[in-house]
Amino acid sequence: MSRLGSLRSGPLGVRSFRLLAGGQFTSTIGDYCYAVALPWLVLSNRGGTVLLGTVLACYGVPRMVLIPVGGVLSDKVGPRTVMLAADGARCVLVAGLAVLAARHTASLVALGPLAAFIGAGEGLFIPASFAIMPSLLDGERLGAGNAISTAAVQAGSLLGPALGGALVATTRASTWAFAADAASFAVSALTLALIPRRAATGTMSAAADEAAGAGAGAGDGGNRSVLAFLKRSRVLQVLLVVVIAANLAGGGEGEVALPSLAHARYGAAGYGALLACFAIGGVIGTLSASRTGGLRRPAVFASIVFLVSSVAIALTPYLGGEAGAAAMLFVTGATNGLGNVTILTVLQKWAPPAMLGRVMSALMLCAFGSFPLSVAVSGVLVRHIGPSLFFPVAGGVVAVAILGGLTQREFREFGAGGASWGKYSHGTGGAGAGLKRLDVRLKRKKPQPSAAGTRGTAGSCDKAALVSNAALGSRK
Repeated sequence: MSRLGSLRSGPLGVRSFRLLAGGQFTSTIGDYCYAVALPWLVLSNRGGTVLLGTVLACYGVPRMVLIPVGGVLSDKVGPRTVMLAADGARCVLVAGLAVLAARHTASLVALGPLAAFIGAGEGLFIPASFAIMPSLLDGERLGAGNAISTAAVQAGSLLGPALGGALVATTRASTWAFAADAASFAVSALTLALIPRRAATGTMSAAADEAAGAGAGAGDGGNRSVLAFLKRSRVLQVLLVVVIAANLAGGGEGEVALPSLAHARYGAAGYGALLACFAIGGVIGTLSASRTGGLRRPAVFASIVFLVSSVAIALTPYLGGEAGAAAMLFVTGATNGLGNVTILTVLQKWAPPAMLGRVMSALMLCAFGSFPLSVAVSGVLVRHIGPSLFFPVAGGVVAVAILGGLTQREFREFGAGGASWGKYSHGTGGAGAGLKRLDVRLKRKKPQPSAAGTRGTAGSCDKAALVSNAALGSRK
């Protein structure tokens, strides 16, 4: 098959996917302009670090609280609708920040409410962005789509800080950096608006809708809460524990120990180089995940990849200075990118379509929720044992979490043989029977590139990690 034929038969052959990937790439560039602009606005107007921390808290708390709400809304009204509304609202809100920056206004009264509403929009957006891809692609192209979409986001995270810094440095203000972020949200909202609401024919979501319409019971999951589903699903229980444990280690390693190590040994330029190596590894690993769709035991494969990552984390300070640290961070980025996209794809295939948003919100809540505790505990540990010793501790915690998951048969068999969520339904008859019939339909359904290219919705993975926040940090 020619290269052009491969592109047409893959995710990039789907018009909605191309719109989504382009929109989220643009939005990510804007996100990092925001990340530069907000601290600069506060600190350059004598706001101080206390005000900056308070404004960031105003952003972070609503984001955390509304992640579960975003999951529920995603299942009820559709992930595309939630993403479109969130991006449209944040476009207006960030434009308000640009106005404040033009007026050199940096007070809690002015910045706090805007930050809170922007964080709320982000909380609604996160689970929807993880839940939308199955409504765009069939099972055979889902893994490659996740890989390309995540790589586009990571590429935006490389370009965004440079653009944001250049805008702030050139204008000596945050106004145009905020304006760039607002414009990026407008572009993202436009691309989402151009994507049809209904799932494309031949996709996983369309097959689920057909099964539900035929009375097979595949829609029953919509009437159950995620807590009830969690009680029935051993593999989801194990996955949540692994996510929490791995993020407790990964957050502190990336946000506390690594900056401390670089500050003591390599300087600011060295720190930037280390982050660049990590990011480049992440892009390569993420793109490599497009080749993992045919794995017989994807959870075991991803676990081995994460174990390699844990070794690389542990060795980061001990391999001959900055070059050795850069090499280990490259490996860490590559393995985390590969492992996270692999698990994400299996999860999207496995979760009940009517509950995918809520399942994703539960995982994201565990990932984001563990981060504050991770950085707080890590700060204390790094102060007492130093940054170098913290890396083996963090790597050990990640390894123990992964090995603990592998002791559970349900986790080892997660996604085995390409099975979709019907295999893991513990009920008999009713919904369980419907799930199994849906599994058969998905396996028999052949891709329809032309139909998928003209109908459907699109989504992107927000940069929250499924297993390790060290791999794919949160947006903004």
